[in-house]
Amino acid sequence: MHEAEQKLKDFAQSTIIKKKYRISDRITHFVGYGHSNTILVEGDTSLILIDSLDSNERAKRLRHEIEATTGKVVKTLIFTHGHPDHRGGSAAFQDTVEEVIAFAPRRPLLKHTDRIQDVLNRRASRQFGYSLTEEEVITQGLGMREGRAVKDGNYDFLVPTTIYRNEERVVREIDGVTLELISAVGETDDQLFVWLPDEKVLCCGDNFYACWPNLYAIRGGQYRDVAAWVDSLTKILSFPSVALLPGHFQPILGEDTIRETLTNYRDAIESVLTQTIECINQGKSEDETVRSVALPERLRDLPYLGEYYGTVQWSIRSIYHGYLGWFDGNPTNLNRVPSEVYAKEILGLISDPQIVFDRIERLQSKGEDQLACELCDLLIHAEIDVKRAKKLKSESLMTLAQRQTSSNGRHYDIASAYELLEEAK
Repeated sequence: MHEAEQKLKDFAQSTIIKKKYRISDRITHFVGYGHSNTILVEGDTSLILIDSLDSNERAKRLRHEIEATTGKVVKTLIFTHGHPDHRGGSAAFQDTVEEVIAFAPRRPLLKHTDRIQDVLNRRASRQFGYSLTEEEVITQGLGMREGRAVKDGNYDFLVPTTIYRNEERVVREIDGVTLELISAVGETDDQLFVWLPDEKVLCCGDNFYACWPNLYAIRGGQYRDVAAWVDSLTKILSFPSVALLPGHFQPILGEDTIRETLTNYRDAIESVLTQTIECINQGKSEDETVRSVALPERLRDLPYLGEYYGTVQWSIRSIYHGYLGWFDGNPTNLNRVPSEVYAKEILGLISDPQIVFDRIERLQSKGEDQLACELCDLLIHAEIDVKRAKKLKSESLMTLAQRQTSSNGRHYDIASAYELLEEAK
């Protein structure tokens, strides 16, 4: 087993734990009941649920447990954001819920995004490893595998009935419980966090989870505003919380521990952002920027900044494109020839394509599989013995997957390798 696989297994073992945390008389944090967490707030006569797990079957089991324990039913649902793993079980409460609360995105989806849903779904399937075995996946990154991936229910959504579109902060009194809902753009543009002032408990959604975040999701999507994410973490830090309840993994308890953890988390993201911007301003290319930016030494080995989900490199590249767009300043790249024309030109300089195949196999034997993949792409684009090139690329992708600590990167490599093998038949 490669060291990266062992690290990912250790990470999964330490984070995927099913546990019910009794935070206060009113508040319970359900961790490991699904891919995402859910938070139960007990009102005087009913229950408030913050997020609703990822599948209808898992939510049904949760419902049975909380009704049996409290003798009350869920009448209010609050979504911290629109990702389906936080809303997928909501319809399990459809016969008791009277209000479903959410914030509208501060920046709406680009028009026609629905027209690229097919490719986004394909890429999401690769990222999350939906078609892979338990052994291949190890972990879905932020928790146990989603129900839909392991035949434990499906997405079954309730539509929000109360949507706040322009408010930055909303104070509600719901069945004897005071809640503040605060806009917090970050992983999503509709993200909110919930502050319960009487208990000093803050439910932060997905703007903090204990590993390097998806500042960019390789499944694709609009630019995630990293500067706004940093500001939202600063906003969260302004609350004197004694319990921080994230949408994934265990709670962070104790005001000092919360402050230290969130400060380091924010500073790490901000450091990558500001370093990348400085490199852009110096005229560095995207690749030069990736080589130049690194986490400050004091933050590199913190357990809650490990690259088990997003990676620093992907974050840098996303920020680079987010601020500068696709053009890197090199005029050669303004009107590049098609990749197949370039590949044929390069390979035309070589007397025998077998030289390239031999080189790929030598690179693979030396563990240089990234370069091997790139040479395979030359052959594929030039349409030279494509099936053989795809088989070799598949082998290198499987090797690269074993070296990834990022669950997302691992899944994407393995799923893509299987697709190439199918195409090479």
